[in-house]
Amino acid sequence: MNSGVLGDARILWRLLRGKPAGGSHAENLQAFYGPQADGYDAFRARLLHGRHAMLAALEVMPGNVVVELGCGTGSSLDILDEQVDGLGRLILVDLCPALLDKARVRAAGRSNVMVIEGDAARWRPPAIADRVILSYALTMMPDWPRVVANAREMLRPGGRIGVVDFHLPEAANPVEKLFWRNWFAHDGVDLSSARLAELRRQFPLHFATEERGPVPYLPGLRVPYFSFLGIRS
Repeated sequence: MNSGVLGDARILWRLLRGKPAGGSHAENLQAFYGPQADGYDAFRARLLHGRHAMLAALEVMPGNVVVELGCGTGSSLDILDEQVDGLGRLILVDLCPALLDKARVRAAGRSNVMVIEGDAARWRPPAIADRVILSYALTMMPDWPRVVANAREMLRPGGRIGVVDFHLPEAANPVEKLFWRNWFAHDGVDLSSARLAELRRQFPLHFATEERGPVPYLPGLRVPYFSFLGIRS
C-alpha cells in the first residue's frame, strides 16, 4: 500500500470513528483533527469542492486586509499563492492547535501573515477587514449565526465575504436529506440550508450557487455544497 493510500485510510478511519463529544468545542476539534493533521490537506482537496473558484470570485486586491475564519491548516495560502505577498495583512484564525501548527509552517517567512488561535464568533481583527473567508468551516461552528454577524461587523462597507461549505438543498427529497444529515453529523458537521439563508439575509448584495461534487472512494455519491459571495452594504 503506497503512502498516499495509507494516509487516506487513516483519515477515513478517523471519519468513521466520528468527532468526539463531551469536551469543549476547541477540545473536540483538537481530538478529532490532531491525528489527521499530517494527511488533512491531501485528502480534503478531493472532497472540499469550489474553494479555488470562491477565492477567485472574491477578487482579493493588493493592500487588502484579509481574514480567514476557521482557516484549518492555512491551505488558502497555497491557493492565493503570489497574491499573499501583495496583501496588507492576511490573518488566519482557528480554534484547533494541531491544524494551526500546520498553518504556521505555511506562513513561515511571510511577515504580513498572522496565525491566531481564536473563536470565530468573537475574535476581531486589529484593523477593519476588506475581505473575509469561510471555507468549509461554518458548518462546524456551533454558534454559526454569531460567526456570520461577526464577519459582517469586521468588514468595511463595500468589503466582501466569500463562503464555501457543505449544504442541504431545500429541493432535496426527505431520504436524501436524512442520509446527508446523518453522514455529516457523525463527524461534527451540522448540515442544513439555514446557513446559506442567513448569509443571504445578512448580505442582501450577493451571488450564490448550489452545486455538487464527487466523494473520494465512493463513486456515484455527489456531495452538495454552496458557494457564496456577499458585499457589505
